[in-house]
Amino acid sequence: MTYLLGIFQTIGVHTLLGLSAYLLLLTGQLSLAQVGFFAIGAYVSGILTVIFSWNIFAALILGSLMAGFFAFLVGFPALRVKGLMLVVATISFSEIVRLFFFNLSWRVNVNGVEVGPDSTQGFREIRYFAANGWEQIHIVGLIWFVVMVVMLALWWLDQVRAGAVLRAVGTDELAAQSSGINLTMVKVAAMTGGGVIAGIGGGLFAHSTTYVDHHTFVILLATFAVSYPIIGGLRSVMGTLLAVIFIQGFIIEGLRFMGDYRNLIFGLLIILVMNMRPQGLLDGHLVADMRKLLLRLTKGDKADA
Repeated sequence: MTYLLGIFQTIGVHTLLGLSAYLLLLTGQLSLAQVGFFAIGAYVSGILTVIFSWNIFAALILGSLMAGFFAFLVGFPALRVKGLMLVVATISFSEIVRLFFFNLSWRVNVNGVEVGPDSTQGFREIRYFAANGWEQIHIVGLIWFVVMVVMLALWWLDQVRAGAVLRAVGTDELAAQSSGINLTMVKVAAMTGGGVIAGIGGGLFAHSTTYVDHHTFVILLATFAVSYPIIGGLRSVMGTLLAVIFIQGFIIEGLRFMGDYRNLIFGLLIILVMNMRPQGLLDGHLVADMRKLLLRLTKGDKADA
């Protein structure tokens, strides 16, 4: 049971990371900065609960807002470039964040115990859940509650004008600009929103694993973040969730006996999807077919009644 809860925990956190990239990809921007925002949320919320004894919810909120603030700051210069240059710029930001925490040493004495980030030794004393009597099932429940809230928020966003604006920018920037859409504002807003989502995911990750260090926030994690919505498709937030379940649940956990060969399978999966289903596994046609099927089933139930 503990093992299964651990898998659900991992899938939930990675879903938040994928959704943070999903929001920005809607505007057509490929960013690898999500892992940097993830790290900011992890360290800030961890410092607040460990050093300052904050409540977990307040710490998660401030950690996510801090990540969103840095996403806002990064958005203006980074989103003025496109394509490969944007990828390089966002990788550079993530590495700056990672190296900052690599060098961060902030040890204080709390109740006779020295706690806090310890540079190369990482941040080891994030024990809020255990200290406050949380069971693993409660932690998983909190993570998935946040996941559901974020997914519902993004689904709602897709139903209103704001979602149409995001997709318009991602489809054709020139046409969107000619219709009066402020491209910079839309892209920065998407970057900021993605930063907030990644930040709260990082906070949950830090408190559920109880330990983070600079090795946690590597480029591979950023690659996972952008791969989930690309593989799952951008027509629905469900695509990102399904991609995370498949990659983390099946490839990473289910094929654990294959060791590092799992990375080869992961890379092969990306290549196959990009060539055979460039719109993702859950593309527009499949989403439309599922809606038609659901509509038919609904009408059938009403007719039987």
